[in-house]
Amino acid sequence: MKPPAEQIPVYSLQKYPHRHDFFEVLYLQKGSGYHVIDGNKYEIKPPCVFFMSPGQAHKLELSQDIEGYIFIFTADFYLLNRSNQNSLIEFPFFYTIHQDNPPLLLHNEGDIRFLGTLFRQGITEIDQTGDHTLEMLRSILDLILTTCAARYPVNDNLLNKGKGQILVKKFFHLIEENNQNNLSLSDYAGLIGVTANHLTQTVKVLTGKTSLQIIKSKQLLEIKRLLVHTSLNVSEIANQLNFEDQSYFSKFFKRETGLTPLQYRNEALMSPAKLPIELKS
Repeated sequence: MKPPAEQIPVYSLQKYPHRHDFFEVLYLQKGSGYHVIDGNKYEIKPPCVFFMSPGQAHKLELSQDIEGYIFIFTADFYLLNRSNQNSLIEFPFFYTIHQDNPPLLLHNEGDIRFLGTLFRQGITEIDQTGDHTLEMLRSILDLILTTCAARYPVNDNLLNKGKGQILVKKFFHLIEENNQNNLSLSDYAGLIGVTANHLTQTVKVLTGKTSLQIIKSKQLLEIKRLLVHTSLNVSEIANQLNFEDQSYFSKFFKRETGLTPLQYRNEALMSPAKLPIELKS
């Protein structure tokens, strides 16, 4: 967790596209701008809360008067001493089953004050050295996430899917964890403990897409991230993502996008405005 943004120079916040291997809760109380998450561009309308899962690429375009808080944490920190190892998956804003990660817009004054109090108390606890400091921070984080989950808009149809939604979110979580391992549908089904057919049927009902389409979409997103945000050459990217050979890797990418990897990289670097970015507000 970091102090209020008014205590941090604006230039210290990363505005260029980058990725994290941790979770992030960004509570903005004042200011304006945009937050781009995996190609979706959301307008910042304080008070609002943004949520990031590991592996997502994002950048911030912020006004000079931005104010707020950031709580950064790992799954291990949150889950320590908890019996339910899947609890983070159950929050509607982490590992979303649709590639859409809109912020929570706050309207209730009580919620606005309560969240501000929680973040400020978290900052106070960081400076403590007592035996219960970490437990206090975990409790504060749990209250922040639970409060946001209670107010986060969720499709009623998805709420009625029960275990199916949890299964699909586990699937998405595993894809994020293994997005560089080039796993097959059978591999993912085995990790979840269901048949490939059951996984595909459940995914289709909740997302309108097949499991293979989801896997392929995540593969392409990861390739694009590496092409745009790293200096790795095509062969190195193919190796990092465990493709059998560069030739197959390039054919796969061109078949799905209509561009070779190098063409995509050149267009992205020369004309980022031409890339598909959807405005969310």
